[in-house]
Amino acid sequence: MSLNPVRPWRNIYRRKSRQIMVGNVPVGGDAPISVQTMTNTDSSDVRATLDQVIRAADVGADIVRVSTPDEAATKALREICRESPVPIVADIHFHYKRAIEAAEAGAACLRINPGNIGDEKRVAEVVRAAKDHGCSIRIGVNAGSLEKHLLEKYGEPCPEAMVESAMDHIRILEDHDFREYKVSVKASDVFLAAAAYQGIAEATDAPIHLGITEAGGLMAGTVKSAIGLGNLLWMGIGDTLRVSLSADPVEEVKVGFEILKSLGLRTRGVQIISCPSCARQGFDVIKTVEALEKRLEHIKTPMSLSIIGCVVNGPGEALMTDIGFTGGGAGSGMVYLAGKQDHKISNAQMIDHIVELVEKRAEEIEAETAAAE
Repeated sequence: MSLNPVRPWRNIYRRKSRQIMVGNVPVGGDAPISVQTMTNTDSSDVRATLDQVIRAADVGADIVRVSTPDEAATKALREICRESPVPIVADIHFHYKRAIEAAEAGAACLRINPGNIGDEKRVAEVVRAAKDHGCSIRIGVNAGSLEKHLLEKYGEPCPEAMVESAMDHIRILEDHDFREYKVSVKASDVFLAAAAYQGIAEATDAPIHLGITEAGGLMAGTVKSAIGLGNLLWMGIGDTLRVSLSADPVEEVKVGFEILKSLGLRTRGVQIISCPSCARQGFDVIKTVEALEKRLEHIKTPMSLSIIGCVVNGPGEALMTDIGFTGGGAGSGMVYLAGKQDHKISNAQMIDHIVELVEKRAEEIEAETAAAE
């Protein structure tokens, strides 16, 4: 039996979109869905901001956004962009000159909010700077900061108002012969965001940046984002995403990847399949999984690992994973390799042994990939 069988009911057919570049990262078209986060440091503090960017990149962030609220921030951005291992998006609000300064500083993309960036003349100046310096632009509509005339027209934030805001700014960019843009229509309300994203997906072929904004803390925000983003991704909508959590940006990246991995849209690192544990468990499943998650964080090679407490579901899950361990009796369990029973190992030795097996398999996969290329 194949470890990754093809099933027609598992297919996700992604919406066809144009492809743009955010630095060296393609967004849209047939490119992988990229994962973003945003720093929460004082952007004028180069070292602190860069350290956070690097930590996010280490766990897989493809793109990182940095807020540039003042001149001190845009001055610091030059060094941040120069030393960052991933493309930097400058987050612009209220003052269009910050966007121009960010473009000059080397930002790969400028995020502008239609609700507060200013009139069409100011947007035109931002477009000119983006053209001159090879930046892309994200039109970032947010339900919490819609233009006054749209709130007066619709009475409240609604999907129609958010789509109209985005399309108005798309027109401005295209009137100035600028097509290197992506668009987002974020809201903290899952229903509002989902409806707005479905509307914009039908209205344009631009790449779409997904997000449930102000989602909350680590647990609540993860659940909310998984529901909102997961449903949109399942429908084929989305070319890049950011999970917005009141937590360390590194956690946003991890959650983003887990959402994509659960839908088979990205593979990175070890995917652990584990049981919730019960009285049948032959070892402490919860503590084992916690330990393995930490010990295997450095693995970037896509791989599946099953950790199951007993023989009820253990052998069946192991059939579908690269490496598996199923609890047995008398203080030991069975190790499975490539879906087949291979050998027994004691519970006391199990964690170290599994780490060794995963690292060895990662090296083999990397070698096989290199040989195929």
